Amino acid sequence: MTSSLESPAPLVVPPAAPVVRHWIGPLMVFGGGVCIGFAPIGLRLGLDDLGPQAIAFWRYLFAAPVLLALVVLIERRAPRPPNRFVLMAGTFFTLDMALWHWSLTLTTVSNATFIVNLGNISVGFMAWLFLKERPTNKWFVAVVLAVLGAAVLSLGGEVGGKGDIRGDMLALAAALLVSGYMLCSKLARRTLGGLETIFWLTLVEICIASLIVALSGESFLPENLGGFRAPLFLALIVQVMGQGLIITGLGRTPAAIAGVVVIVQPVVAAAISWSLFDEPLTALQAAGAGAILAAVWLSQRGKPVPID
Repeated sequence: MTSSLESPAPLVVPPAAPVVRHWIGPLMVFGGGVCIGFAPIGLRLGLDDLGPQAIAFWRYLFAAPVLLALVVLIERRAPRPPNRFVLMAGTFFTLDMALWHWSLTLTTVSNATFIVNLGNISVGFMAWLFLKERPTNKWFVAVVLAVLGAAVLSLGGEVGGKGDIRGDMLALAAALLVSGYMLCSKLARRTLGGLETIFWLTLVEICIASLIVALSGESFLPENLGGFRAPLFLALIVQVMGQGLIITGLGRTPAAIAGVVVIVQPVVAAAISWSLFDEPLTALQAAGAGAILAAVWLSQRGKPVPID
């Protein structure tokens, strides 16, 4: 018989489940897209000193030691060995940059910019096919808005110039490589941290970009040290901050959403060009920019998807 003086068993309260903020991943991808919007600006400012392929090579080379230092300081260890998806993603990205730069010499900037941005949109369909990440219904509406917005923003200000089918096909190939880069980067994040992933990506990009520069016949070195300013700017803002935020955010963001969010980059580039190069947007282009921003907002609405 139990004594009436026996104390009741203490009530055990289970610990509260950790709060998962599903907006952090898309916000990081958005921030990365904003940083990458500076890429064409830095490239344009550096073309007086270096060729486009050489600028890309030095961008990767300057970024590598910074990324290594960040891994050691933040993770307090050396980067873990790369996986095959990192190697694939780095190859896709480097070839994408090379083909896009090449396409700019054969077709209009508007055509090349619009076509290559289609690659970001197609990421969602590839993730659906290969990763079984079915987008929400709102995502499909966001895709339509993003495509229309990108078309109007890129093509709406075209005054002169004629596209070349060869350049357009190169831009289309670059767009497909963008999709492969985003998809493989997300897969690489399953076993690697964000900083580790972008570090190994950058090392792969250095190797391939050096071969591309050699084959293109461009000079590796500028005439004076001032020619390194643009690549250094691109290394810190675009490669370390931009790509770093996107790769890290991909670990918390469905690929379909990331593909739409990152398309904010041409809006940023257009806004900077307006103030820096006195290239005002037409009313039609402003409407396209607004449509892209609306697509970015709409793409991440709805039921959150569990993070990796």
